[in-house]
Amino acid sequence: RMNAIPATVKVVNLAGEPLPNTLAQSLYALEHVEKVFNLYGPSEDTTYSTYVQVTKGATSEPTIGRPLSNTQAYILDANLQPVPLGLPGELYLGGDGLARGYLNRPELTAERFLSNPFHADPQARMYGTGDLVRYLPDGQIEYLGRIDHQVKIRGYRIELGELEAVLRTHLAVKEAVVMAREDKQGDKRLAAYVTTKEESSEEANDLAVWAKAKLPEFMVPSVFVWLDTMPLTPNGKIDRK
Repeated sequence: RMNAIPATVKVVNLAGEPLPNTLAQSLYALEHVEKVFNLYGPSEDTTYSTYVQVTKGATSEPTIGRPLSNTQAYILDANLQPVPLGLPGELYLGGDGLARGYLNRPELTAERFLSNPFHADPQARMYGTGDLVRYLPDGQIEYLGRIDHQVKIRGYRIELGELEAVLRTHLAVKEAVVMAREDKQGDKRLAAYVTTKEESSEEANDLAVWAKAKLPEFMVPSVFVWLDTMPLTPNGKIDRK
């Protein structure tokens, strides 16, 4: 609710969920807001790990930027090797903000907090976030989604977060969630759930045509479901279940 932001507020920091560009630009539409920052990070790295100032007037989705001071970010493959520029991999974090581990959970701590082979200190560790990201040419990190949101359909591996980001670039789409549904055994299909400020059947038809022009055939959702609002968990995050 934009009218709840006092006129004295000059800088807005947002975190917790992927930041839609539409929200960032709505904040910039308030005359008193001068800067909007997108902050990323898990609790295991003291909440915030990377940051970026969103550009006023931008038309693309915000990145999660670059690491904070005294924080290291690594994008690695399944063998813990750095991935080439532009290819997706899991984000690992290291540095001064890293937690010691999980209280009374030594096995889980050993699974998620690994020895850091990229640091000069042999005692240094890094944390596997489970988030899928990639480096952009300018060195910023683009968030693609959760690794457990990867699906395989008809032999193709699809990153649902990446697909959702593409759908959000449509002018009518406010939010987008894509899921792999198997309503009939052995017939797994993509379903896209979207919200918009002005819902209409014309927009729904247009989005399906638009998606076919933008995406490879195997990534085009079989059905688009227009919702008034997204279902939310008690703490305000999108409830995928």
